[in-house]
Amino acid sequence: MTIKFYNSLTNQKEEFTPIRPGEVGMYVCGMTVYDNCHLGHARAMMAFDILVRYFQYQDYKVNFVRNITDIDDKIIERAADNKEPIEDLTNRTISSMHEDFARLGLELPAAEPRATDHIAGMIEMISQLIEKGHAYHSEGGDVFFAVRTFAEYGKLSNKNIDDLNPGSRVAEDESKKDPLDFVLWKSTKPNEPSWDSPWGPGRPGWHIECSVMSFENLGQHFDIHGGGPDLLFPHHENEIAQSECASGHKFANYWLHSGLLKINGEKMSKSLGNFAMLKDLFKSYHPEVIRYYLISSHYRSSLNFDNESLDQARAALTRLYQALALSLDGVMERHQDSIEEFAHSMNDDLNTPEALSILFGLAKLVNNSASEKEQGMYVSTMKELSQVLGLLNETPEVFLQYGAGLSEEEISAQIQQRNEARNSKDFQKADQIRDDLAAQGILLDDSSKGTTWKKS
Repeated sequence: MTIKFYNSLTNQKEEFTPIRPGEVGMYVCGMTVYDNCHLGHARAMMAFDILVRYFQYQDYKVNFVRNITDIDDKIIERAADNKEPIEDLTNRTISSMHEDFARLGLELPAAEPRATDHIAGMIEMISQLIEKGHAYHSEGGDVFFAVRTFAEYGKLSNKNIDDLNPGSRVAEDESKKDPLDFVLWKSTKPNEPSWDSPWGPGRPGWHIECSVMSFENLGQHFDIHGGGPDLLFPHHENEIAQSECASGHKFANYWLHSGLLKINGEKMSKSLGNFAMLKDLFKSYHPEVIRYYLISSHYRSSLNFDNESLDQARAALTRLYQALALSLDGVMERHQDSIEEFAHSMNDDLNTPEALSILFGLAKLVNNSASEKEQGMYVSTMKELSQVLGLLNETPEVFLQYGAGLSEEEISAQIQQRNEARNSKDFQKADQIRDDLAAQGILLDDSSKGTTWKKS
């Protein structure tokens, strides 16, 4: 069956045809490492983790490259605030990122290039752009890309160049020939790291990094380029411009962008101060619960964060684990109808909500089957398909006991909320509270004398 993706470059779903049959080259813009990762970062990275897993499930050989930006204005400022060397900050933050991503079950990329290891390649590409008339060395010492020399500028973001305003995201500089031009090389400033170049000491601009790192790891033309929605413009638009001007041909065939993660209707962002750090969430929720929550909506859709959504995810995942607990694994036979339905959902632009519904269908079959052999077949199929989604990696016993450290006061408060929900006939909420407590190892018992609880 053919895999289809929504290509941001053409604004439509397209059949995926790799440049080399059976192989996929994919570049994803990774983290700028000045602080720990929050849930919004995980949302963006999760989409491409699912993509890699599904390609591998379909027997593709995947060359997945995810970069690290380890030199940037924010990094320089944070290191200065901390009174520590930049390398200490970035190395510590990279280790923290790896720890968080591992707990979420994100696949390791085939390559994870760091910007500071590719300065020479950036200088070489900038030199090529100057020679071809697409860039210039300004009076202020910086090197800028001349946007109007690329006739197709705006083709990814569907923006008309004459209607563009550089805005706050593009640094103003009186030495620019055009306000839309963006920096490729920044001349050195006091107390900032710098590298020698034909234009004097300095450091690269942000956009040039990804062009060079993708070229050096995947070649000048590759299959898929991805990232968060906030990167589409200007970062990815600028990548296309400088890359295609340097190489003279198409950069990436498919552009994939994840949806925004919001809190109270606003984008989750450190700059806005409305973010949930992964390390904090892990204290209350099993990492698979967070993973389930992130894939329970389509990767391109906007997702609003609140604790109630995570509680619902925990309750839903609990039902899958409870089905696993009913049968021993080891049955070789698989339920082919479910496998075909799963593939149909995933082939349609990675429709993970539909794919999850296949798992719940299997869980229902497990619960309703009187045959141990059939139960084993359904459970084995659940496990096979769940691996594509990165779920059900624990034993039911381990998962169901996770976080069972609620105080008596917290348990009593949730029982009270459940009683209020039952009295108001909000049975869905009441069931969610029961399932949420069960996921934390707290079992409720209703009787004529009221509700009591015990640890499982």
